[in-house]
Amino acid sequence: MTAPNMLAQETFQQRALKPPRRFRPRLGNAALLPPKPEYRTRVIVSEYGYSTFRDAPNALHEFRQVVSVDGRLLASQEQARRTLTIGLRSEDDALKKRMLENFEKHGLLGAVTDFGQILLLFGRRRLDDFTFRLEGEVVVGTEAATILHFEQRGGAGALLIFEKRKAIHQPLEGQLWVRRSDSRPLRVVLRSTTKDGDRVTRHEATVDYDLSHHGVLVPVSVVHRQFVGPDLVVENVFRYSPFRLFSADTEMKFTDPAPAK
Repeated sequence: MTAPNMLAQETFQQRALKPPRRFRPRLGNAALLPPKPEYRTRVIVSEYGYSTFRDAPNALHEFRQVVSVDGRLLASQEQARRTLTIGLRSEDDALKKRMLENFEKHGLLGAVTDFGQILLLFGRRRLDDFTFRLEGEVVVGTEAATILHFEQRGGAGALLIFEKRKAIHQPLEGQLWVRRSDSRPLRVVLRSTTKDGDRVTRHEATVDYDLSHHGVLVPVSVVHRQFVGPDLVVENVFRYSPFRLFSADTEMKFTDPAPAK
């Protein structure tokens, strides 16, 4: 598997609903209207890669090491890359879980991970976990694509949601967009719903893929939105630099594409 040997830089922008302010009396027509929602924007740049846990060696997860938060430098790119690489290679699951939790500690709301490798859900060994049906055809850029609707009926959910410090794995349903000419995946659209009493939370995401210079399908961008009832609570946008391969056991050596002549 090539993915655990690939790293990229991730730029993550979150637009999250601010909690309501303390009551302030309003006068005139303003008192008759509901207060307008206010959103806070965060931008986090991280080194980004994949690894597994010892108790689930076949389930690939995303890991990050933060470089900057809202323009404030926390580590150099080299430092973050080296720390991330050590963590990815470690067999210490507690260390890896701390890496996941540390990303949420930067004031993020509704942190959701494991989008980038969601495509692995549809590997040959896991196809029996899903039902598929043809939904239509569409053009993506210049590519003719077929849309397949899917529902997960078995296996472990791959969407990891942090709610109130508790990790929740959710079964999924959505769409798989594949290139008509050769069935190469272009896009995955995900939907997931959780209920807590009368509170209904929906997660919707679109993950776009392309071939890396090394011939591996990798994420290009992710757009994720979380709704509570009809209200948009958080919007997460992830974008990725070109992925690089690293090798060697004692030092990082990146394999990048040769410059164009």
